[in-house]
Amino acid sequence: MDDAALDSAEARHADKMRKKQAARETIMATKTREKGLLIVHTGKGKGKTSAALGMVVRAIGHGMKVGVVQFVKGAMTTGEKAVFDTFPDNVEFKPMGEGFTWNTQDRSRDIATTRTAWDEVKRMIADPAYDMVLADELNIVLRYDYLPLDEVLEVLAAKPEMQHVIVTGRNAPDALIEAADLVTDMTMVKHPFRSGIKAQAGIEF
Repeated sequence: MDDAALDSAEARHADKMRKKQAARETIMATKTREKGLLIVHTGKGKGKTSAALGMVVRAIGHGMKVGVVQFVKGAMTTGEKAVFDTFPDNVEFKPMGEGFTWNTQDRSRDIATTRTAWDEVKRMIADPAYDMVLADELNIVLRYDYLPLDEVLEVLAAKPEMQHVIVTGRNAPDALIEAADLVTDMTMVKHPFRSGIKAQAGIEF
């Protein structure tokens, strides 16, 4: 490409970017509201909890107070707990599960454990001092009918106006998706587990 052609390409690119910038600024000028969001991460792909924990890290960076309650998880040590334990003023991190239901094989116990964890989530949501609350794998226990969906939706609807609540887990109920402000469906394209690679520290936990 000669110098004249290069200059022409650069000029076209600059003009295109100026138009994109102007269009973007017009759109952004209409976005004036702030509110606490109900966020749902669902789908069969990996990354639902990881993305939510990334938001927790971001919140810590802004000096926000965050409550994290993990349903199902809690039977193993995770890297995230080690990190969040170093920020006791910002994060209350509570892994309150006992493993997947096919491991516990005790429905009554699973329901009781779920109720205890849900009571913690409700306590955090009711407290406006929490800027963000993460209910990790809540969708899983809803799928198994360990909690009444109507009760969960009622609590979420009554959260403080500026509080963010994140719910993760596969198979999010349609009513929860409808109530949410932001929903991301993680789609699996490839997963190493299918190639015989086990869960590894720093990636899965």
